[in-house]
Amino acid sequence: MTENVLETPKEQELNSAANWRQWLTIALLVYLLLIAVGMIGSGFKEAAGGQAKELFEFASNPITALVIGIIATALIQSSSTVTSIIVGLVAGGMPVEVAIPMVMGANIGTTITNTIVSMGFVKKGEDFKRAFQAATVHDFFNVLSVVIFLPLEIMFGILEKIGAFFANMMLGGQSLSVKEFNFLKPIVKPPVKFLQNTFDSWGFSDVLSGSVLILLGITLIFVVITAIGKILKLVMVGRAKRILHSAVGRGPVSGIASGTGITVLVQSSSTTTSLIVPLAGSGVFSLRQVYPFTLGANIGTTITALLAATAVSGDNAIFALQIALVHFFYNLIGVIVIYGVPFLREIPLNLAVTLASLAERNKLYVAAYMLLLFIIIPLILIGFSEWVF
Repeated sequence: MTENVLETPKEQELNSAANWRQWLTIALLVYLLLIAVGMIGSGFKEAAGGQAKELFEFASNPITALVIGIIATALIQSSSTVTSIIVGLVAGGMPVEVAIPMVMGANIGTTITNTIVSMGFVKKGEDFKRAFQAATVHDFFNVLSVVIFLPLEIMFGILEKIGAFFANMMLGGQSLSVKEFNFLKPIVKPPVKFLQNTFDSWGFSDVLSGSVLILLGITLIFVVITAIGKILKLVMVGRAKRILHSAVGRGPVSGIASGTGITVLVQSSSTTTSLIVPLAGSGVFSLRQVYPFTLGANIGTTITALLAATAVSGDNAIFALQIALVHFFYNLIGVIVIYGVPFLREIPLNLAVTLASLAERNKLYVAAYMLLLFIIIPLILIGFSEWVF
């Protein structure tokens, strides 16, 4: 009887009739994503003319790079988009040590989506309190992760070394040709080369041609990831809700695994966590059940950067793969350390509960919180970094 509940004949018929077109569209969009990342890398090389490090001197300070990651992701509303752009920039020559704080910042910037979703319950008292807790526990976890790991990264370069180790292992170091590893290059490179040749024929300078390629690549990434998210939401949302109900309530390991799996499928942690926030607001899941699910979303969202790294070829391909792996290990280790240590695990929960209680009494706390996290603190950090570094 349970099998009929899981998937009815009607659902099977609809899936077989429509899904193949949607998955074909998704495959095309993934191809466009790879082209977009290639455009950013090639455009950056062309525009920089070998002076990539000088172009990013404004972000050579790790604190400033962190703030850039926060603000860019808060504006674009997609950490997947920002990390894909970062992969493209590293492919074009941006130093990995500059990119790592940007990736950390992207994790914080993406959490603004959950807070916005929770505002849908703003007039519902207790429901708003539960939804706001579920939204902000993700924020506080990502902030805590940065507080712990950014100083360690500045002092010891742990994530940079881990990413380099695995990137070298996967690519076989410099001895293995990236062309052999990157089987996607033959289908990704021609469209990028065609655009470069077109701009050259129009008389564009190298700087203008490269800048236009970067702009087009960033725009295409934003459009493609948005489209992928919408289509996968249509394909997966019903199934995803069933998975949530059957997996989230079974314990933290199951919650993390389901959060990871669903986010890999929809390629957007914002989409996944935005799906759970209304369920938390409605009382379907408790905050402690939602918490590990959002952590799984953090891990699952790294698939986009890893996918983007496969589009990169040339001398900097290994560094593009390195920053994508840094993104993965940063989120994975963060979950293991923070959720694995009882004292650290409770900090995001306690902060979320406290803030939600305040926000329930006075909604101005919501505005103050968002202003503080995404504007005031970043500005203070920039000023502090100018003094320290």
